[in-house]
Amino acid sequence: MFGFGVFNIAVAVAKDLQTLMICRFFCGIFGSCPLAVVAAVFSDIWDNRSRGVAIAMFSSTVFLGPLLAPFIGGFINMSYLGWRWTAYIPAFMGFAAFLLNVFFLKESYPPVVLVAKASELRRRTKNWGIHAKQEEIEVDLRELIVNNFSRPLRLLVNEPLILAVTIYLSFIYGLLYCFLTAYTLVFQGVYGMNAGVGGLPLFGMVVGLFIAAAYIIISSKAYNKKLDMNGGVPVPEWRLPPVILGGALFAAGLFWFGWTGFNGTIHWIVPTLSGLFTGFGLLIIFIQLFNYLIDTYLMFAASAIAANTFCRSMVAASFPLFSRQMFQGMGIQWASTLLGCVAAVLVPIPIGFYFFGKRLRMKSKFAPFYEAVQEGHAAEDVDQQAEEVVHR
Repeated sequence: MFGFGVFNIAVAVAKDLQTLMICRFFCGIFGSCPLAVVAAVFSDIWDNRSRGVAIAMFSSTVFLGPLLAPFIGGFINMSYLGWRWTAYIPAFMGFAAFLLNVFFLKESYPPVVLVAKASELRRRTKNWGIHAKQEEIEVDLRELIVNNFSRPLRLLVNEPLILAVTIYLSFIYGLLYCFLTAYTLVFQGVYGMNAGVGGLPLFGMVVGLFIAAAYIIISSKAYNKKLDMNGGVPVPEWRLPPVILGGALFAAGLFWFGWTGFNGTIHWIVPTLSGLFTGFGLLIIFIQLFNYLIDTYLMFAASAIAANTFCRSMVAASFPLFSRQMFQGMGIQWASTLLGCVAAVLVPIPIGFYFFGKRLRMKSKFAPFYEAVQEGHAAEDVDQQAEEVVHR
């Protein structure tokens, strides 16, 4: 977050295009950290009962950024502040996040937490025999680097489940940035709105996001009830039915947007309301599939999410490069139809996981449930040692 803030300042004061591009590149590197690790951190902090709500809150903010930024940036550009303040403001937010992390963000990875706990017990009790299992492992730097860089790619190539989820999420995430171009062409090009006002119709998607977040929070009670009936053992496929609904609504929203906003004869509120479907489907798909990957891969969730984020970000960066030409060349209605058809074709992916996901998980060497149980026993062993020491 500190590096993100520093390089955004550099963007704001850049004197030429090449400086701006290089600094934006480093903004992306430093700013990518939360997207890569936050889902794994959530898997450390929250159990299956409450993780869905936590990820719903996080994902809502992730998508609110790109949806609120166009009209905020548009009004800033139109004001006396100028475009440089569209870099100063993210810099200030990055520094604020840095301070919050310094004072409030604590380590959550269970083996490291146990090492710190054992160290404190040794200091307090003078019993040097107390130790955590992780302390018995000799860390080899070369092996650490190879595992951290290669495991996400190996998961992506060798795990059909991760590959299919990544393809689906990459397309959906790319469409989010494609929308920024499409909304500009429709509401500024067709309806003649200025840069600030032309971003306001994105509030249709924002409302859809809030509806999806509310749905996740309300439906968590039913999920917890199923969890209780199953003895507290989660079944990852329980996360998938809302994804199927969200995928269908997302595809429908694409058709709705394209065929009501291409010629300006229909009132602007009609294509704006299509955002209810696309926003709802967007958030539901991401929240539930993130939870699905975490439930499936547990201690390898960070690597699974990293592989997904890597591919998803590449697709999201490439979509805006040709989206304007596609919408202008094909026409808004036909370009939206093409994207809607692709979204509809991808809907069977979560359906396939719902019926065959268990077979794929049983064949995977990265997804056995017993690993989580072993980690739980490791934590219990140190907790038991601590209780015995305190008792003595």
